[in-house]
Amino acid sequence: MRHTRILLFTILCTTILLAFAGLLSAAGPQLAPFKAVTTEELKKMLDSGKDVPLVIDARNPEEYDEVHIKGAVNIPVAKLEKDPTLLPADKQQVIVFYCNGLKCGKSKKAALFAATQGYTNPLVYAEGMPVWEEKGMPIYAGATYEKKIETNRLKPAELKALMDSKPATITIVDVRDKSEFDLGHIPGAFNIPVANFALQSGVLEKDKRIVVYCNSGGRSYNAYRKLQKMAYPSINQVIFADWESAGLPVAK
Repeated sequence: MRHTRILLFTILCTTILLAFAGLLSAAGPQLAPFKAVTTEELKKMLDSGKDVPLVIDARNPEEYDEVHIKGAVNIPVAKLEKDPTLLPADKQQVIVFYCNGLKCGKSKKAALFAATQGYTNPLVYAEGMPVWEEKGMPIYAGATYEKKIETNRLKPAELKALMDSKPATITIVDVRDKSEFDLGHIPGAFNIPVANFALQSGVLEKDKRIVVYCNSGGRSYNAYRKLQKMAYPSINQVIFADWESAGLPVAK
């Protein structure tokens, strides 16, 4: 009899656990406590003149001083976590957090923190500063904004050696227009035109060396600068005209 009671109790517990698991499954995946907004949605919110959100730049002060969304305030995520009183007193205030684009986690981390503090309307502008700038949206540009950078340029033979010896460690990106890419490109390269480079940069892995190129250097310089701002650790520039002059393979 005792054995029968134990067996019945075990069956009952198993049934309850399975039913609870079914309820969780039916509820679907748990959603993040914030919503994402696009560039166009954020611009519309800022232009509405009504219930304008507080825009918080979660990057470090140096990045903010160089360039930021016009009207944004700077609260680095590490500083926010130490002092939640930096957020507005009204916990229903719409707050938009942003940082350096699709691979940057600071805005999401800040929005999650705000949610844990009881804020009901945290939003994340995941496309971030690089896409906002790329689309010609209103910015504040600091004194160092136009400062020229030095690119780490590879000679065609150096790139070819990397392609032959360590192909899995590099990603080659042709930043010219698609029509130019179709006429001929470095074998293995894929095409992200510079006009939409930041917007499409999510496909680029940060643990690989990113090699950008164009015909003469101007567009790849801009792409290089965007990658640098998005904190890609290993970037190189190559000139396609030099690649062709060296008689190296061209794919079509």
